[in-house]
Amino acid sequence: MDSIPLVHASLGERELAAVAEVFASGWPAGQGPRGKALETQLAQKYDVADAVAVSNCGAALHLAMLAFGVGPGDEVIVADYGFPAPAQAALYVGATPVFADVRPDTYTVDPQAVADLVTPRTVGIIAVDTVGMPADYTELQAIADRHDLFLIEDAACAVGATYQGRQAGALAEVGCLSFHGRKGASSGEGGALLARDPAIGKDARLRSSFGIGSIFDMGNVVGLPIPTFTEVGYNFKLSDIAAAILQVQLGRIDELLRRRSTVAAQYAELLGDEDLLTLPHVPEDRTHAWQTYMVTLDPGVDRAAVATELRGKGIGCGHGTFAGHIQPVFQARQKCPVSLDLARRQLAIPMHAELGQDQVAQVAQALRGAVRAHATSGRRAA
Repeated sequence: MDSIPLVHASLGERELAAVAEVFASGWPAGQGPRGKALETQLAQKYDVADAVAVSNCGAALHLAMLAFGVGPGDEVIVADYGFPAPAQAALYVGATPVFADVRPDTYTVDPQAVADLVTPRTVGIIAVDTVGMPADYTELQAIADRHDLFLIEDAACAVGATYQGRQAGALAEVGCLSFHGRKGASSGEGGALLARDPAIGKDARLRSSFGIGSIFDMGNVVGLPIPTFTEVGYNFKLSDIAAAILQVQLGRIDELLRRRSTVAAQYAELLGDEDLLTLPHVPEDRTHAWQTYMVTLDPGVDRAAVATELRGKGIGCGHGTFAGHIQPVFQARQKCPVSLDLARRQLAIPMHAELGQDQVAQVAQALRGAVRAHATSGRRAA
C-alpha cells in the first residue's frame, strides 16, 4: 500500500509563479504591496471593515485580546475542545481562560455551557469552529449582547465553511483565520484578523509591526519619516511571499473545498454502516470546511492499537484534538465531560484535497478492519 498522509497542502505552479513575482519585486518582507493586496482581498471576500494579515492565527487571537483591552483580573470564556490557542491568548495578556464544554454532535462550544459560566469578571467569549464546523453564533451572540461581552470567532480551521448562509470568519465582531499547511487555503504558515470595527483593525495592524506601522509605507514617503514607539508591539507581520501564495489560494478555495467535500462524502458512504464508528454530523444550517475528518470510536475500541495498525500500513492518523481544561498549563477548575470523552475517543484520518477515490477506499477498508480487530470481544461479535 502506498503511503497516504494525514494532511497535504495543495500548492502548485500558480503559487510558485506568484512567489517568483515577489522575488522580482525586491520586497519579500511583511506589510508590502502583496500583503496590502491580500488584506483588501480578504476584506472584500468577508465583507468586513478591515483585514490584517499576520504571521499565524495565534497572533491574530493575541492582537484581538489587546484590541479589546483584556488584562489581569478578566475572564474569557473559551471553547474547551480544539487546539488551545484561544486559551493561550487569554494568558498572554494576564487574563484567565474559562473552559466551556461542547456539543457531543458538532464538537463546537455549547451555548448553554457558556451562559452558565458568565460572571461579573467575564469580558468576552472565544468560540471555535472545531476542525471546520462553525459554532452556534446566533445563540452565542445573544449571550454576548445580553451581558455586554465581546465575541471572537476562532475560524482557524473553517475557511470556506458557512453558517446560516454567512461565511465562517465573519460570524462575530472579530474573526481569526489560519493559513497553516493543513488548512483549506494555505501558505505554510500565516493568519489574519478580520474586524467589523475599523478601530479594531487599526489597533491590530499597528501592534503587529512593533507598534510603529508599515516600514514599507514609510519608505515611500518623500523625506525622512522617523517612527515613534508609542505602544508595546510585536513582530506578527506576514511576509509578502506568503501573502502572494495566499492570494492564489483564496482564488482556489471553492475548488479545494469541493474536493475535500467529495472525500468526506465518500467516507460517509463507505463507513456509514460501521457500528464501531460515529461519523461527523453537519447540521442543516451550516457547511463544513473539512480541515480534519474525525471519527468517534466506540468506547470498546482500543484507539492506540487502531492508530498503530493504520500507521503500520502507511496511513496517517491523529488523536483528533485537545480537551483544553486538562492541560497542565491552564490549571483549570472547570469540568468538561463531553470534551474529555471526545478527546479520548476521536481519531483523525486522512483529509485533504489531493486524496484520490482509491486512497479513500483504502483508508476506509483499513480503518474498518482495524476497529473490528481492536474492539472488545463483545463489541467485535456484535
